[in-house]
Amino acid sequence: MLPQCRVLIVDDHPVVRRGLRAMLEGEQWVEEVAEAATVDDAVREAVSRKVHVVAMDINLPDGDGIEATRRIVSRCPGAHVLIVTLYDDQDRVARALRAGARGYVVKDTEPETILDALRTVAQGGVVLGPKVGPEVLTTLQGAQAQLPPPFDKLTAQERRILTGLVRGESNAEIGRSLGLNEKTVRNYLTGVFDKLGVDGRVQAALRARDAGIEG
Repeated sequence: MLPQCRVLIVDDHPVVRRGLRAMLEGEQWVEEVAEAATVDDAVREAVSRKVHVVAMDINLPDGDGIEATRRIVSRCPGAHVLIVTLYDDQDRVARALRAGARGYVVKDTEPETILDALRTVAQGGVVLGPKVGPEVLTTLQGAQAQLPPPFDKLTAQERRILTGLVRGESNAEIGRSLGLNEKTVRNYLTGVFDKLGVDGRVQAALRARDAGIEG
């Protein structure tokens, strides 16, 4: 059973926020619903409430929801962000996923589909709505392939774990953000250290930073 989650809705339109809130408050897995209308409010609410799930619009009064996503994921590694927006161009989708979003759906999707997407993201899954083309994955794979050796040998999950390590997270914290137990994280890190040819966490983090991999 999905544990109860704190959810943050980020949108500058009150009607949208109220609509999502009404849907979410009837869900057993939702513990609390908070709202924000700007980038700064979104980051502040996410950090102070230690939210688990964020429904994020892109077009906000004081900036870009994709940048807000980047800031939230950086400061709240356990937060899983779903982009819910009017825009469905593939460049924005790719940017959002690179920023750390777990999914992307457009607002004219059926309400139940959006709710299912939020539930999936809460469970650690990845959601691409029906209007998101497969070329997005090709774009992301191409970007990943450009990582310098030996980082190009890492799997997607190993890269996520390495990013957590660069942020200074413990194995337990990395595990919570990715839905893994601590032993599994240790096993992944053993493989990462082997592929990078390093002896431990400090050397791995230093090499990652030198390669431009940020937390």
